[in-house]
Amino acid sequence: MSGHPIASADKEWLNLNAAARAWLAGPHGQLLLTQEQPLLEEELGRLFGGFLLHYGPAADNPPGTGMIQRTVRLGAPFAGIDIVCDEHSWPVSEGAADAVLLQHGLDFSLMPHGLLREAARGVRPGGHLLILGINPLSLWGLGHTLKRGDLRKARCISPARITDWLNVLGFVLEKRSFGCYRPPLSSPVWQERLAPLERLGRRWGLPGAGFYLLVARKLVRGVRPNKVVNRPPLGKLLPLPVAQVSRYQPGQPDNYQSRND
Repeated sequence: MSGHPIASADKEWLNLNAAARAWLAGPHGQLLLTQEQPLLEEELGRLFGGFLLHYGPAADNPPGTGMIQRTVRLGAPFAGIDIVCDEHSWPVSEGAADAVLLQHGLDFSLMPHGLLREAARGVRPGGHLLILGINPLSLWGLGHTLKRGDLRKARCISPARITDWLNVLGFVLEKRSFGCYRPPLSSPVWQERLAPLERLGRRWGLPGAGFYLLVARKLVRGVRPNKVVNRPPLGKLLPLPVAQVSRYQPGQPDNYQSRND
């Protein structure tokens, strides 16, 4: 694909993706992507299969996929995209991919529900969906909350909310990880000085990480149980009459009979 978007695409969607690509190509975005790289490669290295679908505004190539044979990039018509498509209408069949990666796709989306639904549809039963997003409960998400800075157009959806959406779509969360504990500073000198925060944050699980990574598995469809038929009640059981047994025998004296009556 060329580096220029086609004119027929939605302008608001194209402008949002262009702004996201520009931010991810800057110093803040590159710091975030650099910290994501090893964590993402570790998780992708555990997966296997034929295809991985990657959706996200980053212009950089996606990380290595380990035992997955091929990566196909979907998204807006910019350089590096293999298949141009709208965010809520992917030209892939249901269950076509062994894994789908949304790398900040939900952060810069006009219709996050539609995007997540399309991503979930593309995963085969038993496959995995990986989601990278900016943590709103961090200094990175503060710019979105205050409507300031480069992230003012981002959504920064919380991982807990996305987990609820995944449960509705038939996924079970297997792992949640965090990374990039350094604040979004433009100075390379301060970024280097604060580099030890990454090691301390991962070791102690400190809050306020810049991004989160969710790994969810699509549940295999099972056989639907038969519907239980409600039978009408049989009614109340009544005791049956029992005949009285006489102990009188011929030849017995009368006092014996009166004593047993």
